[in-house]
Amino acid sequence: MSPSFTRFSLSVQPEGAFTVLAAARQLAAAGKDVIELEIGDSPYASPEGAVEAGIQAIRDGRTSYGPSVGLSEFRAAVADYVNEEHGFSVEAEHVIAGPGAKTFEQLFCEAFLEADDGVLVFSPHFPTYAANIARRGARMVLSSLRAADAFRPSLDDVRRFLEEDARPKAIFLNSPHNPTGGVATEADLAGLADLVRGRDVAVFSDEPYDCMVWAGRHHSLLAQPGMLEQTVAAYTFSKSFSMSGWRLGYAVSSLENIAVLDLLTNTALSCVPPFTQIAGAAALWHDRAYRDARIQDFQRKVELLVTGLNGVDGITCLMPGGTFYVFPSVAAICNRVGITSHGLAMYLLEGADDQVGVACLGGECFGEAGAGFLRLSCAQPDERLTAAVSFIAEASTRTPRIESYLDAYPEFRSAELYSLD
Repeated sequence: MSPSFTRFSLSVQPEGAFTVLAAARQLAAAGKDVIELEIGDSPYASPEGAVEAGIQAIRDGRTSYGPSVGLSEFRAAVADYVNEEHGFSVEAEHVIAGPGAKTFEQLFCEAFLEADDGVLVFSPHFPTYAANIARRGARMVLSSLRAADAFRPSLDDVRRFLEEDARPKAIFLNSPHNPTGGVATEADLAGLADLVRGRDVAVFSDEPYDCMVWAGRHHSLLAQPGMLEQTVAAYTFSKSFSMSGWRLGYAVSSLENIAVLDLLTNTALSCVPPFTQIAGAAALWHDRAYRDARIQDFQRKVELLVTGLNGVDGITCLMPGGTFYVFPSVAAICNRVGITSHGLAMYLLEGADDQVGVACLGGECFGEAGAGFLRLSCAQPDERLTAAVSFIAEASTRTPRIESYLDAYPEFRSAELYSLD
């Protein structure tokens, strides 16, 4: 007899991007030409300075355990970087290393949440938030982001959460926002800080796209007065520095918070490999020009994709404030043919054509508030982005193929019309 699994483990949902990635790769292996716009990974090589530093660190024997909180030289490099880039005033002791940014979601929840605590999450939301909040038995309270407000967080919902929830304890803030591309303004963050300052409320500020803001500059809640003590801000090298496979990130917070995160890292992860931290420090010191060139490439691709999609009948797409994703509304198409937005995404991959497919994500992968939208990554050559738009435009008019696909997958038939607002 096999042992039974916990209710939690049986309730966890996978990150949709990796599920669709697996399906796309399987179809590609069978010979289908799949334009992959589902995964949030940079298509560019890691910076040369980081690569050489990492290789040299391995040759120098930097392959043993290191401090759980991170190497002193890495933490110092990060502190200098965020002070210069984001206007912080922190020291190396305010920094902790991590294997990317995602792990800090779990550590944050372990540090601050008890069973039945309320956590405000702006939705659509990154899918792993739900699992990490559920690990602690806490409650996810949703605030819907609206296209009419450029997908910026609602301060009225924050105020309502703090005043009306039985146990308001944390807020998950993601800006620039995945999947919508919304960006919280400095005024938004100042208002949020005024609402939570002095309360027993912690904020997880998820900022992996801090360098990908397409108008103005990135603002962080950490720069607001008094917020260092109440905020854990998480960053990664995966996006801006094209170092996703290095599994390197960091968090910035108060000395007291970092001490707790250090303890939790020690018990869960031991440490981040020293040679990856050395590579990351080199990237921060020497590879910002390379980063900036790649950021310009991403911005051009975002603009190309938004312009193309807005020329497709039944699609409207805001220019995102940041990230390398676009989040078009496909509600009109879905309503016309009676398919869910997730079903439309899967149809574009599997059913629209026998030889060609486009892999993207239905907005439902990011919570119910994402229904009626698709998320598309821009991490492909320009000509592939243009080809994807043309394919979507034609495939969405192939009514007989859509009906045939829905006959095979009736779970993708929509039960009600999406709002066109």
